[in-house]
Amino acid sequence: MSFEISVVSNTPLTPLNDLDEVLSIFLAEIGYISPGYTPRNDAADVESSIPFRMFRDYFLMRSERPWLVDEIAVDTGATKATIYRHINKLKSLDILEEVYIEKEGQRKKGYRIRYGNISKAWNFTESNIQAAMESYRKTVDHIQKLTGMKK
Repeated sequence: MSFEISVVSNTPLTPLNDLDEVLSIFLAEIGYISPGYTPRNDAADVESSIPFRMFRDYFLMRSERPWLVDEIAVDTGATKATIYRHINKLKSLDILEEVYIEKEGQRKKGYRIRYGNISKAWNFTESNIQAAMESYRKTVDHIQKLTGMKK
């Protein structure tokens, strides 16, 4: 899976004290929830939408344990396809990790925030951003060189 994130000029959200408000802005800024997102389920707003609740209620607030797609789908009333779509978005941000767990005598794949800690997980995201920016820099320098112009 490829790494993908939106990077926008932003102001730290540290003056805000409402978790849902901070999360809804942050998740839109990084591209997990599209700006102007309209929930497809019965949700009245972004904060009650499946992708938001999945991130907040399962991966963030109960980050110590891995979650099975079936568990989240049953709890939220969403299809497994919907849950996988949102999990794949979080995986592309490199925030989630796959963890195998024993359930009902079977080994099943679960998902959780890397290390069970959003701050540590974000270190992976930052590393990916840095690597992508370095690649862009090399390409820009190469384009400059190809033009025959001096740096």
